Amino acid sequence: MGRTLGAGTYGIVREADCPEGKVAVKIILKKNVKGNEQMVYDELMMLQKLGHPHIVRFHDWFESRDKYYIVTQLATGGELFDRICEKGKFTEKDASQTIKQVLEAVNYLHENNVVHRDLKPENLLYLTPDQESTLVLADFGIAKMLDTKDEVLTTMAGSFGYAAPEVMLKKGHGKPVDIWSLGVITYTLLCGYSPFRSENLADLIDECQRGRPVFHERYWKEVSKDAKDFISSLLQPDPASRPTSEECLRHVWLTGANATDYNIIPEIRAYMAKARLRRGIEIIKLANRIEALKMQEDEEDDVPGEADVPANPGEAARQTLSKVKSNPQKSPATSESTDAGAASGKGRLSRLARGAIFREVVLAKVREMKSEEEKKQVEKAATGKARQTE
Repeated sequence: MGRTLGAGTYGIVREADCPEGKVAVKIILKKNVKGNEQMVYDELMMLQKLGHPHIVRFHDWFESRDKYYIVTQLATGGELFDRICEKGKFTEKDASQTIKQVLEAVNYLHENNVVHRDLKPENLLYLTPDQESTLVLADFGIAKMLDTKDEVLTTMAGSFGYAAPEVMLKKGHGKPVDIWSLGVITYTLLCGYSPFRSENLADLIDECQRGRPVFHERYWKEVSKDAKDFISSLLQPDPASRPTSEECLRHVWLTGANATDYNIIPEIRAYMAKARLRRGIEIIKLANRIEALKMQEDEEDDVPGEADVPANPGEAARQTLSKVKSNPQKSPATSESTDAGAASGKGRLSRLARGAIFREVVLAKVREMKSEEEKKQVEKAATGKARQTE
């Protein structure tokens, strides 16, 4: 096994060598999917059936006592937006041909009754660093193979900012969710910002339900009417009003005939600068945790064990929320400061590191619980509205 390429909810992705060359290995901890093993088998069954030049290729899979290993083609050319930033010029015409490649992959999936459900720029990768490299669609972790072409899915899926309104409202969804996500990607690709910019779930749902993307003159004056028409057709709040992937492929914008030679690189670079800032903050937090643990090892040769992390994060989080509600003046981030600060001498850094880990785990659970509570409130309000209209 080589370097770690990424991490997700259920495990990590690492680079590895095989007789055919380098591959990507998705490692899923069995304890993380206990009770949901079928989800892993569904992904495996689906990947084995797929074969398209714009979809990452499946190689093999195997399992050990405590892990699943899914081996796929390794894409080394970078993410879509990162790669564009490296170019000297990237025009609207280039963008139309890029989106066409993605649509060809989506159309293949839909023809085979597969819904990806997590289309976003981070899942669009170039196979190699070569200028003429193929773009491939990756990450089928929450994709679903439908039993019938009209099957309705009800589980939450997708990423914040790219998920269709029917997904967020749990109204039931299918293939049209991929079309919506592609509309968001296309809009962002052409102007450097998202069509829907609300930062909380309730406002985002409301904004998406209105479904009228605004093409601000300052950023869109050089972009063709065909591009705006293409985006507007994809971002329809009613999934039944969205075109199918096959209909999308017939849109005039994808021929590039009327697409302009306007260079959109500056907008994309501005977008990526903001995205990198967000990623950078998370990376710095992780690096600080790792560094604290390294220093602790150097001083005491005592790496924190299970006792340094709450055995029941949910219960710890509930206690933290309860304390905050009863004493709003006291921040949960400082609730452990007295114990951590009481340490002195050689063991001080060690206890501080452990306290930091404890707080991060609890606060992560607090955020998760608050988010879940907010979602339930939004869903309840949405259900109430639906009943009023019946």
